[in-house]
Amino acid sequence: MSITSSEELLGMQEISKAVAETLKQMRAHATPGMTAKELDDFGGAILSSLGAKSAPRLTYNFPGWTCISVNNEIAHGLPTEDKIFKEGDLINIDVSAELNGFWADNGGSFILGKDINELQPLVDASKQILRKAINQIKGGVKIADIGKLIETEARKSGYKVIKNLAGHGVGRSLHEEPHEILNCYDRFNTTRFRKNSIVAIETFIATASTYADQEKDGWTLVGNKGGYVAQHEHTIMVTDGKPVILTAVNNIWE
Repeated sequence: MSITSSEELLGMQEISKAVAETLKQMRAHATPGMTAKELDDFGGAILSSLGAKSAPRLTYNFPGWTCISVNNEIAHGLPTEDKIFKEGDLINIDVSAELNGFWADNGGSFILGKDINELQPLVDASKQILRKAINQIKGGVKIADIGKLIETEARKSGYKVIKNLAGHGVGRSLHEEPHEILNCYDRFNTTRFRKNSIVAIETFIATASTYADQEKDGWTLVGNKGGYVAQHEHTIMVTDGKPVILTAVNNIWE
């Protein structure tokens, strides 16, 4: 969507704060031995207390309030009872929701407890690359150039990107134009970011895979060549200068 009034901006600020606060609290609440369903129910209760409704449930009838992916899962992981967290797990939580007709999206990967699998550098690279990408976004910038930046920075860090997952427009629904804010360069995409538009920018930084494949459960995405993927995501408002990070309180860069 494009912000055209102070009321619309306030609406986007409120839902963005709701999903960001939920993500932050879920990350802090996660402990070894907890099930993904327990963490998801915790997050669902926070959203409900803030008056927000789970976007994946509303839009896709997803079997959970949030998406929780662990270790080799990339995204859309099911928050089930048999998914039990262990020390050193790479966990990704993606929280998106609706409030008063406005929608926002954010996510982040983190290591639970001790970094047994030595994946903190991957997580850090994802965070740093997202920050660099967002800092380059303003009205008139080519979307393809941001994809090129993400891919180039990933390669410099010794990693790959997932090429078939993307950031997207958001605001009046979960996924809006532009739909293809890729993590790689697409020379055929001549679309530019527009001032006052709302977009969800996300990284998918990988150790081995370059494409995401869907599991038999119909939801969970895993890498085509295995390995691990870290994802970080903010909902932002594009301006003529530095973007406004609407989900900043999630503290995913901390």
